[in-house]
Amino acid sequence: MGDLELAEALRREGISDQRVLDAIRGLSRADFVPDSLRASATQDSPLPIGHGQTISQPYIVAYMTQALAPQPGERVLEIGTGSGYQAAVLARMGAEVYTVEVLPELAGPARERLERLGLRNIHFRVGDGTAGWPEAAPFDAILGTAAPEQLPPALYQQLRPGGRLLVPVGPQKGNQELIRVTRPLHGAGEAPQVEKLLAVRFVPMTSTPPVSLPH
Repeated sequence: MGDLELAEALRREGISDQRVLDAIRGLSRADFVPDSLRASATQDSPLPIGHGQTISQPYIVAYMTQALAPQPGERVLEIGTGSGYQAAVLARMGAEVYTVEVLPELAGPARERLERLGLRNIHFRVGDGTAGWPEAAPFDAILGTAAPEQLPPALYQQLRPGGRLLVPVGPQKGNQELIRVTRPLHGAGEAPQVEKLLAVRFVPMTSTPPVSLPH
């Protein structure tokens, strides 16, 4: 059963994109949290999912999805699979989702969960999210669900012209801001459009050290 009451609560809180509300209504957040927290799943608060990570509060998931405005058929890169909830929302909106998770302990269960839900338009990778997914680029949109201290250049470079990047940026202890960066349509001569949207608090975006390959 989907989260009908949660979607209605989000509508009252100002989420106006009906496609976002429909995607959340069609999911059960309880499927994405530990069994011990299922009763708390529809609360508008982040919840721990293990390994020092959290599932974002529903309002933030809805707000970020609305701000990203994914369209059916668009290629969307998500940095930080976590529980898989945000990827599920994007997939239910018709996006072709490429999701990267640095922690195998989270990536494996998230993939099993999303495949069990029948969401086939999601591609999975375990690895360093700050490097993006170069061979699948360019992307129409990129969404970060963890906060780097500074915007990783590789993510911006993997946007198509006119594409948008939504990511929380800031120190682990200090002020973080959700920013939306739109890549200009016409070449490197134009500056990207940068919008500051919301003060937020996210777990840090971690990267893995480079692996030395044999010669």
